[in-house]
Amino acid sequence: MTDIKKLIKKIDKLEPISRISQKVLSIIEDPESSASELSEIISYDQAVTANLLKMCNSSYFGLSRQIDSVHHAIVFLGIDQVAKIVLMSCAAKNLKQKQSGYDLQENELWRHSVASALITRDLIEKKGQKQNYLIFTAALLKDIGKLVLSQHVGDSFEEINSLVTKHGLSFAEAEQKVIGIDHAELGAMIADKWKLSSEIVDIIRNHHQPKKSLKNKFETCVVHLADIICMMLGIGLGADGLAYRLDNSMLEYLEFTEIDIQIIMAGFGEKLEKVEELVGIS
Repeated sequence: MTDIKKLIKKIDKLEPISRISQKVLSIIEDPESSASELSEIISYDQAVTANLLKMCNSSYFGLSRQIDSVHHAIVFLGIDQVAKIVLMSCAAKNLKQKQSGYDLQENELWRHSVASALITRDLIEKKGQKQNYLIFTAALLKDIGKLVLSQHVGDSFEEINSLVTKHGLSFAEAEQKVIGIDHAELGAMIADKWKLSSEIVDIIRNHHQPKKSLKNKFETCVVHLADIICMMLGIGLGADGLAYRLDNSMLEYLEFTEIDIQIIMAGFGEKLEKVEELVGIS
């Protein structure tokens, strides 16, 4: 059993989510905020601005003109799209790293995280609901705990894998049993330490067991489903990707059919190459 206190101390070695991300979240969640406020906040950070403009000018968006300022990005893409690009950009530094314990090469966790977040967008649109940044951000950061837990999973992989293959546990359940904590719980601790909202913390903590989320059940179910869809598409599977189960009751709760899921998967498959270009992987 791993010393959890020592494990938690490793959180401090991660690159904290930037102040820009936190401010962007607070602006877009405030119905009284304006596009000019968002533009001003982003413009103060040269690296975020540069990455935003690079993404805006990629073939993913296929804009007819060159975007050369944050203001123009907001005008042509809208607040929602720009906010999501900034959030993805700010999360990249941590998530692009190789995670050997999970058999994830460089960029694979990043690809899975971005794909999960984008699929939540498709699921929300399918429900005819307004885009929700809590869901998008939680989906993007749901596996952040893997960054800290990776080495310990690698050291204990045979024991964890045995519980999965011989006893039918999910990978997260096996992590909990062998290490004393799973990547979802550790991810929630990281999100809390970074002072993200209690809603995001809860979604990250329960994204493999959405029934346990009492206050954010809908949001957690959407992130859970997006995660499973990514695995079904083979995006960033790693050592644990086939060791999770779709909670079918979540499909009923969200009122999705298997055909709905197939349509989303087919549509996303066509977008995948452009998504990879968008996040700087191709």
